[in-house]
Amino acid sequence: MVEEMRNSERGPEDFLRNKPEELHASKLLNQVEVITLLDYGTGLNLLKKPIPSEVKEILDWLQDEKMIEDVDGKGYYITNFGAIAAAKDLKKFDGLSRKTIRLIKYEGKTKRSGSKEYPGLRGYAIGFDNLIQFVKGVLPGSEVIKNALRTETPVYPEIAIRELIANVLIHQDFNIRGTGPMIEIFEDRIEFTNPGKLLPSKRIDRLIRTTPESRNEILASAFRRYNICEERGSGFEKAVSAIEFYGLPPLKFSETENSFKVTMYCPKTFGEMTSAERKEACYQHSIIQYYGNGGFNNSSLRKRFGMHDKQAAQVSKLIKECIEVGRIKPKDPDSVSKKFSLYVPYWA
Repeated sequence: MVEEMRNSERGPEDFLRNKPEELHASKLLNQVEVITLLDYGTGLNLLKKPIPSEVKEILDWLQDEKMIEDVDGKGYYITNFGAIAAAKDLKKFDGLSRKTIRLIKYEGKTKRSGSKEYPGLRGYAIGFDNLIQFVKGVLPGSEVIKNALRTETPVYPEIAIRELIANVLIHQDFNIRGTGPMIEIFEDRIEFTNPGKLLPSKRIDRLIRTTPESRNEILASAFRRYNICEERGSGFEKAVSAIEFYGLPPLKFSETENSFKVTMYCPKTFGEMTSAERKEACYQHSIIQYYGNGGFNNSSLRKRFGMHDKQAAQVSKLIKECIEVGRIKPKDPDSVSKKFSLYVPYWA
């Protein structure tokens, strides 16, 4: 009885202890209360599984998914993971209500006036697709005229949006109270911010294609199984590849005292990019090409920037600058041919 009372007193503030997602987010509940609070149907649909006709089968599945914990037939606790992933309304779970997704669409390039806000009350997994559709609906598009017909094309690649949103949800620090993941859409950029700095083992310039590590492994694993995000460790790589294809500036990674932010910018030409943006684009391109083709050359970097062959000299100058500041290096230092030289990240 004492142990049961102790368990019931455990709350979301314990989120970072051993197996944090398995700790309790609710008081002891009966069967009806559990299936009323959790959207099990959408979760099963994400896994392409049929919805059982018996309540016991539903509860067994929820327990297998670590969304609930059975207490010797006396009732059930909804776990932190269960609430975060499948709650119909996160506001009904004290301590997790501030972990709802906040999305704000601003009119211009500053925060002076917000025009639309997404009411992100649902659990992350069951509400993910609706969130993506909302984001796509408020993003700017560009008009393309083809065969005398006007069509609207997206400015930002959907795969990058999906991966970056999944990233802020999965890697946030639940121990930071009073704030949750935020997506802010400006006229010229989207900012994806999650509570918590990078883990001590991570470095900002080594986030693309590094060994994945998450504070919330159960949540991360579920997102992969539910096909919400890409396979383990490939998220930023997929996002950067899509950004290059769309001709966007490089992703910007930044940390504050208690948060981590990724910024994705709207399209810019090579001439419109700052010197820092060009160097970062070159560095990110070097990583993508290193794992794909063993290295990059002047031609591939020109293609990344959407430049012509006549602009090869400008790209050569950029490559030289990146070598001088230590972002990239020649794959073969002894090669005398600049035309066919390959370049790789500084750490390769």
